[in-house]
Amino acid sequence: MCLSLPMQVVAHADPTGEVAIVERRDGEELRRERVNMLLLGRQAIGTWVLVSLGLAREVVDDDQRALIEDALSAVQAVRSGSYDAERHFGDLLHARSQRDGP
Repeated sequence: MCLSLPMQVVAHADPTGEVAIVERRDGEELRRERVNMLLLGRQAIGTWVLVSLGLAREVVDDDQRALIEDALSAVQAVRSGSYDAERHFGDLLHARSQRDGP
């Protein structure tokens, strides 16, 4: 299985913008990568993109990124044994109860 992670463009590695330096903080760890931007083209510094296997695949806005970060947090919680469906996916549980009714 391959996950795409939201990462922020922090620099351009070449003048064309075809390669960017992106980063994301995961707790205390700062992850930095060079990624291929050919699918998206040059993006402004500060733009958040989904990265998978060294390729930026999609630009994500703050709302999308928050949902992805919540899902990644849930995966980490499962791995650590502290998963709580209400805490991690309360929005989905609430939407389902509204859809299905009492």
